[in-house]
Amino acid sequence: MIQKPKGTRDILPNESFIWQYVEKTIQEIMKNYGYQEIRTPVFENTDLFLRGVGDTTDVVQKEMYTFEDKGGRSVTLRPEGTAGVVRAYIENGMASWPSPVKLWYEMAMYRYENVQKGRLREFHQMGVETFGTGSYLADFEMIAMANAILEALGIQQVQLEINSIGCKNCRMQYQKALKEFIAQKLDSYCDTCKTRFEKNPMRILDCKEKKCKENNQGAPSILDYLCEECKEHFTKLQELLKKNHIDYVVNPEIVRGLDYYSKTVFEFVSQKEGFTILGGGRYDYLVKELGGQDTKAVGFAIGMERLIELVKQTSLDKISETHPDLYIAQISEQEDEFVCQLKLALRKLGLQVESDLLRRSIKAQFKYANKIQAKYVITIGETETQQKAGEIKCMETGETEKIALEPEAIAQHLQKK
Repeated sequence: MIQKPKGTRDILPNESFIWQYVEKTIQEIMKNYGYQEIRTPVFENTDLFLRGVGDTTDVVQKEMYTFEDKGGRSVTLRPEGTAGVVRAYIENGMASWPSPVKLWYEMAMYRYENVQKGRLREFHQMGVETFGTGSYLADFEMIAMANAILEALGIQQVQLEINSIGCKNCRMQYQKALKEFIAQKLDSYCDTCKTRFEKNPMRILDCKEKKCKENNQGAPSILDYLCEECKEHFTKLQELLKKNHIDYVVNPEIVRGLDYYSKTVFEFVSQKEGFTILGGGRYDYLVKELGGQDTKAVGFAIGMERLIELVKQTSLDKISETHPDLYIAQISEQEDEFVCQLKLALRKLGLQVESDLLRRSIKAQFKYANKIQAKYVITIGETETQQKAGEIKCMETGETEKIALEPEAIAQHLQKK
């Protein structure tokens, strides 16, 4: 038997209804905030991620699914969403659209990494990107929208952690101080961190190796090196969060795992599970880096697998799986035409209707109707077909009522209940 690849999973009907509920909830909030959907290719030219995500990140160095196509071109399955959305923003001339341009997406992502709870090789993200504003107000809106999503889904015990990693100017001073700190014990860092030392020392702070984490204790904080503009940006954001009663903590260790971030970065962390559910921040240099105009931007992405697990724990009682409104049982083949016509007409009226497709006995059909939790059953035979009337049975109470076998009459009966 051929099995699914390691790090992937099947989402079956007994779980997909939860995904649908969560996706719909998030989409409604994104719509209220003025975001429109964008869909980008599953694979992109590899150079997009080398330049966009950063060649010193774990994603690029260790985790990308990269291969040559039949034309000898290097392509990569998308490991994250922002780089592809930025490429689409530039290539499709969205800079000429009314600003800010506000986009949302839902995509499958691919990273070759260690499989563990909530972390797969094929995983899903929903995310948002805002192009064309450098204001702290846009940062606040991002965080407020993320907070609204988690509240709407009933996710509790979540902590918002924020940081500022500054702009290019103040970051130069910080990286100098950080290198001086790391240099004292560089030999004891992992090989990956050693390669990052010259090119991007801040990436060392994101290393997951135990020894490197220990070495990073007492490292200088970026917050002590912010320029006046970055400091004011971060202060105003915090003031607005406080005034709107959005609780947060400042965590100077947040640098995020991708190189394109600047100024504000943030994460919503599950205090119970210990993992990040949602993360994002500002990336004011990425559009220009990928060949576009100098455009400030901010965004975030939600890890859907992790979010779904939390929804199952906290809000599953609020989500109802859909079941047929009506099951039509028929006695013989003679009723085929009548049943098909009635079933199609009821479905056009918005009802979920099922009937027998296996030539089962009436007893077996009722048993099946119970299994699929049909709310009502109508039995149709020769008499019912001729008289255009029959009985409808409520499967929960066992009560029956006479009813005209007309689509509108049946629909009205079901909608009253």
